[in-house]
Amino acid sequence: MASSSSNIVFDDIFTIEDIDREGKKFDRVSRLYAHSKNYDMDLTLDYNIELFPLEKDQNVALALASSLARGGQAQATQNGTDGAAEEEDKDRDVWRPDGKGRRGLEEDYDYVMYGKVYRFDPGTAEIVTAYASFGGLLMSLTGSFRHMTGIVLGDPVYILLRK
Repeated sequence: MASSSSNIVFDDIFTIEDIDREGKKFDRVSRLYAHSKNYDMDLTLDYNIELFPLEKDQNVALALASSLARGGQAQATQNGTDGAAEEEDKDRDVWRPDGKGRRGLEEDYDYVMYGKVYRFDPGTAEIVTAYASFGGLLMSLTGSFRHMTGIVLGDPVYILLRK
């Protein structure tokens, strides 16, 4: 998984098992169902099909990150408001639509969304589910809690995808 100096809290490669299993509800949005190769995780994810077209049986690399800053760029201290302000300053201009600003993790991926972890179901002793919303596009990630220790309820999160 990710090293402690990284802002990536989860990453794996998923194979798409199905798309729009319950039928298509929106013109530009589909819901994929996928299973990961390394950590035996199940993923359900809404995504924009115009920006990131996908097909059944395709492999997709997925990462969840707390920041787009690379490596040690935004390692804020964890003791109070100073750390939060420091991280906010360092994250400013990591990504800008005009191409200026620092380059971050988004450079390595084809599709990036920003959202929030809004629910965490404890499930069984071993298996848990994390839920995140990316502007109304939803994700659920189910699997061993050991692989999701960096995913925290209420935290902002970036999802990064690459074919």
